[in-house]
Amino acid sequence: MSDFTSNFWAMYVAGITVVSIIACLILLIVTGKAKAMTAADNTTGHVWDGDLREMNNPLPRWWSYLFVITVLFALGYLALYPGLGSYPGQLGWTSRGLHQAEVDKGNAETAPIYAKFMAMKPEDVAKDAQAMAIGERLFSNNCAQCHASDARGNKGFPNLTDGDWLHGGTPEKIKETLTQGRVGNMPPMAAAIGGADDVKNVAQYVLSLSGSPHDSARAALGKDKFAACAACHGADGKGMQPLGSANLTDNIWLHGFGEKAILDMVNNGKTNVMPAQAGKLTEAQIHVLTAYIWGLSNKS
Repeated sequence: MSDFTSNFWAMYVAGITVVSIIACLILLIVTGKAKAMTAADNTTGHVWDGDLREMNNPLPRWWSYLFVITVLFALGYLALYPGLGSYPGQLGWTSRGLHQAEVDKGNAETAPIYAKFMAMKPEDVAKDAQAMAIGERLFSNNCAQCHASDARGNKGFPNLTDGDWLHGGTPEKIKETLTQGRVGNMPPMAAAIGGADDVKNVAQYVLSLSGSPHDSARAALGKDKFAACAACHGADGKGMQPLGSANLTDNIWLHGFGEKAILDMVNNGKTNVMPAQAGKLTEAQIHVLTAYIWGLSNKS
């Protein structure tokens, strides 16, 4: 990793850039002074197609001057803008800064529109067609990569249309999730439950909680062992929203269905991360996005 954290590569790139520019100037000077062996008629002796002869004429002055101007322009550019390794340039220009300036300009232009929505409750914003059109675009640009364009999620990414919320589905909780992000952690529980056979019994009991196909004999044996899971999922398996633990009775499976998926979860655990959007979206954008997401599972 030291190759990526030291300034060696920055200096390496800067050195090659400077040497290349200097080499171009040297090449121009050397070729301008070099004298080729020519015949009395100022030709090099090369002949093509019977009568096409190569002349030994010097480069046009305008071409040489243009070449020099190009090199000077490159030196000036490298002095003003980043291009020499980690050197930032005299103007301090960065692509990130340019992007941020464009974002700030766009936010300033749309501020009056968002101001109207900020004065409204999320439930009322969800009824506004213009707000929902904006919310749909915000969702497509920032959320659809994980939750899919229809918001129905993927394996490991929650479905936002079904009303099943690990941390609660109120506008306040949705806004909290968007602003701060979430980290969900299911620790490996096999050691706490017992042996491999006990883990299988618990998996069957978990399946029985939602009425899924299961082995009733194993499920009965796994009921007592489920006590190791009850601290998070509750004695009835319905989960606890303050902890973000899943409801195991509703037949909604975030990380896959069936004994194998449950065994993998119990044996290996799982960590899920929902990144915070506060540094990416404005407060007003989060407000509108909250209303849009809330409306997905609360359509009248």
